[in-house]
Amino acid sequence: MVQKIALFNHKGGVGKTTTTFNLGWMLATKGKKVILVDADPQCNLTEMVLGSSTKEDIEEIYKKEQNIKSGLAPAFESRPKLIEAVDCLPVEGCDGLLLLPGHVGFAEYEITLAIAQQLGSSIQTLQNLPGSISYLLQKTADKFKADYILIDMSPNLSSINQNLMMTSDFFILPTTPDLFSVMAIDSLAKILPKWYAWAQKASEMRILKDADYPFPKVTPRLLGTIVQNYRIRNGNAAKSFQDWIDDIEVAVSARLGPSLQKNNMLLTDEMYASQAVESDFCLAQISDFNSLIAKSQKKQTPVFALTSKQIGQNGRVLKTTLEAQKNFKNTFDELADRVIGLTCNAVSN
Repeated sequence: MVQKIALFNHKGGVGKTTTTFNLGWMLATKGKKVILVDADPQCNLTEMVLGSSTKEDIEEIYKKEQNIKSGLAPAFESRPKLIEAVDCLPVEGCDGLLLLPGHVGFAEYEITLAIAQQLGSSIQTLQNLPGSISYLLQKTADKFKADYILIDMSPNLSSINQNLMMTSDFFILPTTPDLFSVMAIDSLAKILPKWYAWAQKASEMRILKDADYPFPKVTPRLLGTIVQNYRIRNGNAAKSFQDWIDDIEVAVSARLGPSLQKNNMLLTDEMYASQAVESDFCLAQISDFNSLIAKSQKKQTPVFALTSKQIGQNGRVLKTTLEAQKNFKNTFDELADRVIGLTCNAVSN
């Protein structure tokens, strides 16, 4: 059974897209079938996977309706057919990894979905919309026999993100060590319980249960946080960054965690402990890898899979870069193992 994992933070610039790409690739190298879903109308994940694709290439993908907007069109544009699985694109260089491309026009569905999700009198005519996104992802997962769907979401509190979060099985919260990440965590401690209450109400409504695309009853659970994009000094995070990392740990353990616990949006203490995840719920800390990230994006290859030729350095500089790359690989190898361990334990329980 597929496990849907949303990567979300309404603060931008926290590395959601980079994490989605590298984590998905690492999960695939461990034998998992993974679908990367670009649910951000900015389409950064699509661009990262496809690289410098020409206008004609993108138009061909859109013409063949190989994207999230076209997949949802039967529901949102009242087409006389049911939603079908999207024919995802295989990610070059990684067996078992697929991309469900994004579309800048996906944002056009925002207003209509927001009206439907008010669950008011308009729900009679818009009953198929709240469950349509979940239905599309499930159909696509079934077609490709996927183990995981990783959803790269946009940085906002939109109705689309509300829907994606509340119909996912799990979520990961990427952060960066700064004031705005702390503020975002405090904000989510208030917002996520409200979203969850909405989703529970929606899942109990008869009209949504009987829709062509039934709204599912799901309790999304936090897998953990990721702290990234900080500088290293003498083997550890520089003090200015470490102070913010400490503040993030406090915000998560003292405020976000208890808020989620009240709504059953956490795994059990035993499940976290089995993967060495502590009370701050931190899955990984990933320092700033500078040029490696840029080269990874240019070569459409995860940081840990770049070759020496692709890195394009020599001598001592290359040696230092390869050591950094090794650390990055170890971090994502451990992160993928934790994701597999936590999700498998949750399903078995």
